[in-house]
Amino acid sequence: MKRWVKILAISVFIIIISRGYSYAQPEVSLFGNNPILGGDGTPQDYVFSLQLLFTLTVLTLAPSILIMITSFTRIIIVLSFIRNALGLQQTPPNQVIIGLALFLTFFIMAPIGTQLNSESIQPFLREEIDQEMALERAMEPIREFMFKQTRDKDLSLFLNIKKIDNVSGLDDIPSHVLIPAFVISELKTAFQIGFVIYIPFLVIDMVVASTLMSMGMMMLPPVIISLPFKILLFVLVDGWNLIVRSVVLGFK
Repeated sequence: MKRWVKILAISVFIIIISRGYSYAQPEVSLFGNNPILGGDGTPQDYVFSLQLLFTLTVLTLAPSILIMITSFTRIIIVLSFIRNALGLQQTPPNQVIIGLALFLTFFIMAPIGTQLNSESIQPFLREEIDQEMALERAMEPIREFMFKQTRDKDLSLFLNIKKIDNVSGLDDIPSHVLIPAFVISELKTAFQIGFVIYIPFLVIDMVVASTLMSMGMMMLPPVIISLPFKILLFVLVDGWNLIVRSVVLGFK
């Protein structure tokens, strides 16, 4: 007990003594009008910090950008429809489905990536154009791709919502209007393809269910019997080849 009293007395003594000293102003001021961030405080330092922050933000949103403005959305939905139509819950696994969708996206978007690299990235790295011009050139081939896949009805929907009437050409349509129109167009196309995929497998399920019912085997789940037949049909018609070829050639 005496030991703790001594420690407390020494602590109080140190605090009383330290009150008479003044400390230097910290280098970082969070609430002042002119914060000091260290260094010489030139405007170039602040611009570089903002550019670095913007770059890190873009890298964080890169997966979402890849999904929204490329062919990935349609491909992943179609592949998911195939798995559900076959009645397979985890075969192929999610990693395989996503990996196949990514590589098919790279295959489809390769010409656009080559054009983007030659007209935007390389001139910017050679310091022939500034950052704003590089972004503008990078969006041109991507916007052209999205315009080819977007339905006029979906594009008109977002133009009417934003109340944009004076549109004389595609260049007058802003990207924040084009991207959501492109996404819902891709969703509609993917669901149309999924409906067509479901039809032959649905016929097999109906035939198997009717056969089991006519035989009085109502307690046996039809899925157990129809699953091997659906897999056999898919293998005989070389389903993966047909689906991938239809999806890839479906992009304009």
